[in-house]
Amino acid sequence: MMEELQMTHSQKRYLMDYVKRGDALPLQRFPPCSKQPVPVSYPAACQPCRLPARPLLRPAKACQAGDAYTREKFKPQPTRDLEKEKRRLQNILASGKEEVEDEVQQVFVQKKKEEMAEPDRFEELMNEIQERREFLAEMKALGQGKKYQRIVLTEISQKLHEMEIIDKKRSEEMRNIMTKAFPVGNKSNL
Repeated sequence: MMEELQMTHSQKRYLMDYVKRGDALPLQRFPPCSKQPVPVSYPAACQPCRLPARPLLRPAKACQAGDAYTREKFKPQPTRDLEKEKRRLQNILASGKEEVEDEVQQVFVQKKKEEMAEPDRFEELMNEIQERREFLAEMKALGQGKKYQRIVLTEISQKLHEMEIIDKKRSEEMRNIMTKAFPVGNKSNL
């Protein structure tokens, strides 16, 4: 388009400066041979309104004075008992009723107590040993077996030692129970 207007190099540069700054282009015509731009006056009704070159920014104090920087106060919601909610929904799906019986709740609480009562340490140790063996096998497969072998074998031997102690305690308890149930002192009772 600039080529069509037959503008000089300085006039093109002048307009390109406006474009680079993001300013609106001037409302004036350049005579083809003059170096200075000559303003063209339009009637007031025909002149388009000029937008500012940069958007107007509000000062920080004006932004902070508004509600944009105020936080809502934390209002804790009532917590839900997820287990109770699960039981209620299960009851609705099973029977179509929304009632929860007290007996069902008591049985559920008793089952939880039994589950949490006392996990068998001997079985836990066996599971831990198995996990360590699997880990060592994975590390060997990845080529890192030598790095972890000593550590893992040491942990396994500690677990085995703890299992031996538990086994001895159980054996003692069984002997005590057996001697109380079947006293060996008198052979004449046989």
